[in-house]
Amino acid sequence: MNKTIILSAALALACCCPMKAQQKVNIGKNDITLKSDLLSPEGLWAMGRIGGYAPSPDGKQVVYQVGYYSVKENKSHQVLCIINADGSNQRQLTTSADSETDPSWLGNRIAFITGGEIWTMEADGTDRRQLSHTDGNVEGYKFSPDGTKVVYIKQLPFHEIIKENPSDLPMATGRLVTDLMYRHWDHYVESIPHPFVAEVTADGIGAGTDILEGEPYECPMEPFGGIEQLDWSRDSKQIAYTCRKKTGLEYSISTDSDIFLYDVANKTTRNLCKPEGYVAPKVDPTKTLRTQSVNSPANLANNPGYDQNPQFSPDGKYVAWLSMARDGYESDRMRLCVYELATGTKRYLTESFDSNVDDFCWSDTKDALIYFIGVWHATENLYSINWKGEVKQIITSTPDCPWADFGSLKMLGDGKRIIAERHNYTSPADLYLISPNTKAPKKVAVAQLTQENKHILDQLAKPSVDQRWVKTTDGKDMLYWVIRPPHFDPNKKYPTLLFCEGGPQSPVSQFWSYRWNFMIMASQGYVIIAPNRHGLPGFGSEWCEEISGDWTGQCMDDYLTAIDDACANLPYVNKDRLGAVGASFGGFSVYYLAGHHNKRFKCFIAHDGAFNLEAMYTETEENWFSNWEYDDAYWNKDQTADARKTYTNSPHRFVDDWDTPILCIHGEKDYRINATQGMSAFNAARMKGIEAQLLIFPDENHWVLKPQNGILWQRTYFNWLDRWLK
Repeated sequence: MNKTIILSAALALACCCPMKAQQKVNIGKNDITLKSDLLSPEGLWAMGRIGGYAPSPDGKQVVYQVGYYSVKENKSHQVLCIINADGSNQRQLTTSADSETDPSWLGNRIAFITGGEIWTMEADGTDRRQLSHTDGNVEGYKFSPDGTKVVYIKQLPFHEIIKENPSDLPMATGRLVTDLMYRHWDHYVESIPHPFVAEVTADGIGAGTDILEGEPYECPMEPFGGIEQLDWSRDSKQIAYTCRKKTGLEYSISTDSDIFLYDVANKTTRNLCKPEGYVAPKVDPTKTLRTQSVNSPANLANNPGYDQNPQFSPDGKYVAWLSMARDGYESDRMRLCVYELATGTKRYLTESFDSNVDDFCWSDTKDALIYFIGVWHATENLYSINWKGEVKQIITSTPDCPWADFGSLKMLGDGKRIIAERHNYTSPADLYLISPNTKAPKKVAVAQLTQENKHILDQLAKPSVDQRWVKTTDGKDMLYWVIRPPHFDPNKKYPTLLFCEGGPQSPVSQFWSYRWNFMIMASQGYVIIAPNRHGLPGFGSEWCEEISGDWTGQCMDDYLTAIDDACANLPYVNKDRLGAVGASFGGFSVYYLAGHHNKRFKCFIAHDGAFNLEAMYTETEENWFSNWEYDDAYWNKDQTADARKTYTNSPHRFVDDWDTPILCIHGEKDYRINATQGMSAFNAARMKGIEAQLLIFPDENHWVLKPQNGILWQRTYFNWLDRWLK
């Protein structure tokens, strides 16, 4: 049977069971009338959140996912919507009680996941039919270009590190652990994801073949990897996938993932990053990999760092992926690597762009080989690059939107236009259609497709936003954002917050967050000062990398430089009503500043911050992070000078200098920075006699994801600030 007939039969799905009628869900778009024109926690959680999306093959439509949240029911519901590529005829396709996610196209039908299975429906939402039958285990999928195959992700039991309990003790809750990486992010590792490839026929999706049969490795990579870490070749005969083929201690200290090419017919695999027979150099797991042989100049040609998210070129001759150079450094500069399949030649195209490539897509045009997004000077911009490595910014600022971040990219079916997310401090993500003009960026056509939260945003007064530059104590230029309250009165003085960024190497760009949201902070009457301190991308590699081994040096000076400059030069900043807030490394920053602020601040808030770095070294699950950032295990007698400085300046050593009220927030399922860090900080403050509160979430990880917990977080946050700053 030829491919055309097979595809037609698969799309017909004559023998598949149609979806039974289900009651409609009562969590949907929140058409609410707000009590005021100032954004509140309830208004924030009423907003719809756009997720995955997929342009149709003919480029005429875009199907996309939206999540709605019910605070009353404390849960979310995901629906699918569709809109024409010209922005017309937007409508919701799904109304069932179960969430529908992960939209894509199978010919002219829409595929999606519901109940852990792959389904399809007509583009108008009718004729819903089930394809897969995996007992509800599908977590992601991607159809081959010819529509005759699918690769899907499901979990498999994994007991190499946490041993399976005896069968005669079914109620035992203990876990026998034999190696590292027994926990990751927010869960115990008792299963791992594997990709399965299967045929798509008129009877649906057949039995799948495990691409990693018998291998104890995860694909996609935990904890955040998804189907973007796999891609089909244009001829539908091969699958490129991302995998870090390590377990236990070896996994916990290494970021070395590779791109593998799997031949579907022959069931063979080859590594595109490393030569056959490659053996990684032995390393000392208690020391930074920065200076070890795995990162020697000779070994860097073997791609020892992160390699992920492969995409085949439209002509099928190349595979491109995101690539970091060094092992053990999760914040190394993310480059764009292009691999020629015929010759095995690798080229790193973005060497002239001294920042990260955060996402990319291939182009069909002659003047742009690939489009990508990357941060520069505190905004996520859209760029093109050609074979010569020439980078051009596609879109410059416009009067109606001087600053904005672009998110994930996809080419429209015509191979010339782009669909992308865009958001900023005053607008959550929507989808935009971009018609690039690499020769005249100012003439690029940008059209907003979705307006998911217009009915809420139209009721709200917006903050005003500015950039400001200041000289740091080492004589360099630093950008910080100034966000002012709605209805701003320049003759008033406002309580002001210093925002401390996490990461530690994450940009303070024009992000929109549903927790650390600058619009809601400003709407509660606060000015926000948000510095792009040393250690953040978008200002060159030297600036970004200066923080490693120097967590309490220049970057802390930068925080104080920014807030001091604001107090001296912005007359509306009330220097007697200052607070400092932050999460993760930002929380660490708050704990450190609490002992070094010279009475600048009247209160602090630290969320999921590191407090005791010696404890953090062995508590965290991804040991490569603390190895790279601290240089050494705390017990090593031959520590580097940076390691000694790091441990000597751990925030817990300066509690004797704490004198300011502090709110500590932590999730007990946070295995990146364990909850004992927040508890220790709170306990220390109270034992010191300092006013303090601890907001602890037994069921949250490094983030706060449940609606009622989110509302509790916001209310606690602002009650604390209002108590001390107003």
